[in-house]
Amino acid sequence: MRDPLATRVLAVAVGAFYVVFGVWAFVAPLNFFSTIATFAPANVHLFHDLGAFQIGFGLALILPVMLRAPVRVPLLAVLVASTLHVISHIEDIRLGGNPTTAIPALALVCAALAVALALDVRAQRA
Repeated sequence: MRDPLATRVLAVAVGAFYVVFGVWAFVAPLNFFSTIATFAPANVHLFHDLGAFQIGFGLALILPVMLRAPVRVPLLAVLVASTLHVISHIEDIRLGGNPTTAIPALALVCAALAVALALDVRAQRA
């Protein structure tokens, strides 16, 4: 059975989010630091790493949809990573960044992934 349309749309949307922010962190790390991730000190290599992994997360969600492959495993893996990312922002709230926007935005990403996963599981059981 194929993944439900809503699951595939959510996977691509979240995947695009990760690719866009990953490319930004990888290509323009100091701009990403000054705009999004103001956790001093700026570390260009760390932002290159961040960008590389975010691009990987994004492609892990987008490529299965493009290749008509199952998306459940990448959804679950990226949901776990995204949830840990939210937890790290909460834990490090006093270290910098933009917690009033970052935490809700990242939590929304987690919610979208959880909904996509739940829809996929429900469709497989039907």
